[in-house]
Order: sequence, then structure tokens, then C-alpha cells
Amino acid sequence: MTSPLALQLTRLVDQISTIIVGKRPQIEDCVACLLAGGHLLIEDIPGVGKTTLAHALAVSLGLRFSRMQFTADLMPSDLLGVSVFERSKEEFVFHPGPVFAQVLLADEINRAGPKTQSALLEAMEEQQVTIDGQTRALPRPFFVIATQNPSDQLGTYPLPESQLDRFLMCITLGYPDQASERALLAGTDRREAIEHLPTVMTPAELQAAQQAVLAVHASEALLDYLQALIAATRGGRWFVEGLSPRAGIAVLRAAKARALLAQRDYVAPDDVQAILAQTIAHRLVPAAGAGRGRREQVRAMVEATPIA
Repeated sequence: MTSPLALQLTRLVDQISTIIVGKRPQIEDCVACLLAGGHLLIEDIPGVGKTTLAHALAVSLGLRFSRMQFTADLMPSDLLGVSVFERSKEEFVFHPGPVFAQVLLADEINRAGPKTQSALLEAMEEQQVTIDGQTRALPRPFFVIATQNPSDQLGTYPLPESQLDRFLMCITLGYPDQASERALLAGTDRREAIEHLPTVMTPAELQAAQQAVLAVHASEALLDYLQALIAATRGGRWFVEGLSPRAGIAVLRAAKARALLAQRDYVAPDDVQAILAQTIAHRLVPAAGAGRGRREQVRAMVEATPIA
């Protein structure tokens, strides 16, 4: 019998799929990333639905949504907030910035300078920010969806490795297929449709689902397989440097979330394989002479690593 949580998650993916047409696998990755308590980086050209996906997810979950357009002149205070002296109160009053939301869309994050990019690091890792020497907690749940333009476009800055590592997953949407694009051309405005989406899960139910992810079982054999994959990244054959222990934990969390979406209470090797490229490719650099991109190199490594 299908559990109420499984029905909710299916309805969530189905609903977002009516807005982002023909991209169900990417939508499932996005939901899995949120269930695992991570942050999502979407790397793609402008206009393929990155912002729309983030907005549809927030509305469907009843979460407070905030969008920040990253530009070259954006300052950390524009993102975090600032204290302003108010004469009527004769004191400084803090005015929170866009980061004080439950879903923060950091749009075109790599158009801002490194100083502003790094202002997100504490928020993403600790779910808090330090401003004027005072630590301020962020709302729960807190989910960053950052969009990134290809690095060969004008006016972009590469994200530092420390920040890339804070993103649980990195996905691409790509162009829609012909049938999906026709549906987009013939259908209603997607931004208008988002405003009429019902709430599928409450924030409290989402947090309960995130706790359910932690309860998904990973067998000893599954952990052996995961460790074999992690060791393969460190051997020098596939990548310049291997995965950190934190990255290995991230892979396991994402695989558990994927299993929950598949209505299972245990992790299977297929779950690990389904999320591996999205979870580790942005953290790794292919070895010299590989002749493949990061994702293709991960897939080749998976094919060469036997399941015990």
C-alpha cells in the first residue's frame, strides 16, 4: 500500500511537471536534493526554465520564496541585510536581506564577484549568517537554488571550489524536446500558472519528509559499493583529486532521498548510480588526457566499478 508521504511526493513531482514540461528526471533530482537537505546548482543557458523551476517548487511547498539577481556590483550586504539607524527608536535596526527566506534563488550566481559569492557560504553550511558580529539564524527549511551561466559567457566568474562543494547537486535542464516545446508555445504563460498552483506539502510536512530520508536503510553491501566508487575517484585514473568524506556523505544522503522518491525504505545500487553524476561531477576534475567531460567521466568510472 502506498504511504501518504509517497503520494504527496508523487503529486509534488507531477505538479511541477505541468510547469516544467518534459523534464521529469531533473525535477525528481531537484526534489531529492531538497529532501536530502542540500542545495542545488543549475548550470545552463538563459531561458530554459531555471527560475521557473525554483519558483514552482517554492509555491508547491508553501515556502517563502526570494529571488536575488547576482550582478557584478552586488555587495554582500545586498544579500544578507544591513543595520540602519532609525531616529525614532534611537538605535540601529536590522533590515534582513533576501537570504532570510526558505527558498533563495541566487540567479546567475557566477555574474557576481567572488566576495559576494562567498557571502553565501555560511548560510548554506550553517543555516545562519553573521552580520555586524551578531549571528542570525535563517528560516527552516532553508534551500538555496543557484543558477549559473556557462563559464564561456561574457561577465561570468568561476565559483570557488569551496562553494561548489556546498551544493549537494548540480544539474542541467537543456532544451525541451519537440513535443514539450510545442506544449510551451501553445499553452498558458508559465509564470501566471505558477500563481495558481495549490500547496502540495506544508513546510512542517517537508521537514518530516527530510527526517524520513535519514531513516532509509543502507546495507553493508551498499556501503561497500559506495566506498568502492569513492576510492575509484581517489586513485588518479579518473580524476585529478578524489572525493572528500563530506562528499561521500552527500552521495549517500542523495541516494536515500532518491530511494524515498521511489517508495522504498532501503537504498539500492540503482539509487546511487542515478544521482552520482549530479552529486559529484561538479566537485571533480577529470584526469589529464581523459578526453571526456566531468559527467561522462563519472559514468565511465561507474561502468568500470563492479557491484560487490
